[in-house]
Amino acid sequence: MNKFLRVGLAPVWVLLMLTLAGCSTVKYNTLERFGIHKRDLLVGNVEDARDAQKDAQEQFKDALERFGDVVEIEETKLKKAYDRLNDEYEDSVSAAEKVSDEIDAVDDVAKDLFKEWRAEIKLYTDDALKRDSQAKLEATERRYANLAQSMRESEKSMGPVLATMRNNVLYLKHNLNAQAIGAIKTNYVELQTDVDLLIDQMNHSITRSNSFIQSMRSGG
Repeated sequence: MNKFLRVGLAPVWVLLMLTLAGCSTVKYNTLERFGIHKRDLLVGNVEDARDAQKDAQEQFKDALERFGDVVEIEETKLKKAYDRLNDEYEDSVSAAEKVSDEIDAVDDVAKDLFKEWRAEIKLYTDDALKRDSQAKLEATERRYANLAQSMRESEKSMGPVLATMRNNVLYLKHNLNAQAIGAIKTNYVELQTDVDLLIDQMNHSITRSNSFIQSMRSGG
């Protein structure tokens, strides 16, 4: 849920969502009566997606540390190591799913906003104002397209990391012995590289998100 909706408007938001679920047009019109516009929803959703990526970064870092610990673990502690790593993997899956959900929410609102904007441009009777609004729409769509691409690339980059983590967790589960440690030690280097690439990609996406939010708030 968007941050600005959490402050003071939570009861209203819950009531509106329960009442208006399934009818986006009515929902948007009702929210606008409370001063909440698609532009506000889009900015809030971009912020949520950005924050979800930051949370995912921390989760992947924590999980990588756990995998680093297991490289040196004694054979007698393998079962405990598996339980801990499996928990980290499941938390990482949840963090990745949250990122995807937030990105989808951003995209849904952006599509609705641009659709409404294009429709309203046709209502202008002043050609100069119409051209100016059209130019602003196209510029905003271009900026958003870059942001959306960055977010989707960030989302996609989570796949290899989760796959490597899943492979290692399963290998520990099925081979709770000293041989598993040797195999994981080899895969750990690959995992570390994947996590580093993921974090770099997320940083790029977060930077784009901040830039987009700033441009929307400044009226660009």
